Amino acid sequence: MNLTLGFSPCPNDTFIFDALVNNKIDTGGLNFDVILEDVQTLNEWSLAGKLDITKLSYGVLPLVLERYIVLNSGSALGKGVGPLLIENEKLKIKNIEEHVIAIPGEHTTAHLLFSLAYPNAKNKVFLRYDEIENFVLEGKGLGVIIHENRFTYADKGLHKITDLGDYWEKETGNSIPLGGIVIRRSVDVTIARQVDSLIKKSIEYAYHHHYDELAAYVKVHSQEMSEAVMRKHINLYVNDHSLDLGITGKNAVIKLLDVYQQNKPATGIDHAAIFLEN
Repeated sequence: MNLTLGFSPCPNDTFIFDALVNNKIDTGGLNFDVILEDVQTLNEWSLAGKLDITKLSYGVLPLVLERYIVLNSGSALGKGVGPLLIENEKLKIKNIEEHVIAIPGEHTTAHLLFSLAYPNAKNKVFLRYDEIENFVLEGKGLGVIIHENRFTYADKGLHKITDLGDYWEKETGNSIPLGGIVIRRSVDVTIARQVDSLIKKSIEYAYHHHYDELAAYVKVHSQEMSEAVMRKHINLYVNDHSLDLGITGKNAVIKLLDVYQQNKPATGIDHAAIFLEN
C-alpha cells in the first residue's frame, strides 16, 4: 500500500523519519511517497487535504480535524522550545502594537502563541520562517522566529523581546505543542495504527543508531547548519512526547485547541475525536 507522507527538512523531522523512509526498518508492506516542504506549505496542504500523512503546526489542527486525526508518535512538544519575538535594536521598540510583525505562517502554533500574548497586535505579515531574521535585520519590523533561528538570531545582532513559549507555559502550565503528525480519517484504522507504530520505531532506531553520529539524511537536508545547531535542534524538539504524546502531551494539545476555541467561539471541537486510539 502506498501512502503520501509530508514533513519538513528540519533536523528534528529528518531525524524522526530517516529510518522509516530509507528502509532501515521493516515497514510491513507499506510504501511512502515522501515530500519535504516547509511547515507553512504543509499547513496549507493539510487545509486542502493533499497528503495521506503530514506534519503540521498544531495551530492549524482545529481547521483540519474533520479530515485528519492526530497520531501518538512524531510530535514536537516541550518546555523552553517556543517561538521568540525579536527586534532589531535600532528600532528601539516601545509599543509592540505599533509595529509590523512578521509571523512564520498564518496557521501556525507560533501565530496562535503570539496572538495569546499580544491580542491587540494586528499589523502582521506572514513569511516563511527562514525569511524572518532578514526582515528584522532590514528594519522592516519585528519578527517571530522558530526552529534553528532560535540559535542564530543573537549572533546576528538581534534581540529577544518575548519568549512566547515561556509566556504560554506560565499562563497554562502546559508544555508547548508545536507540531504533530496527522493521518487521514479515511485510512483504515489498522493501517493508521501501523503507521503510528512505525514512526515510533523509526525514532527509536534514530536514537539507537544515529544519536552520536547524525544520519546523512539529516545532514544533507541541513547543509547551511553546523552540526552543533542540528543537534540542538534535535535535542529540543525530539523527546518522550515524540515517541508517545501520552496524557500530558494530549492535555497540552487540548489546551491549545481550547485557546483557539476561545478566540473562535462558534467553533466546536470534540476532544474525544482528536487522537488515534492505541
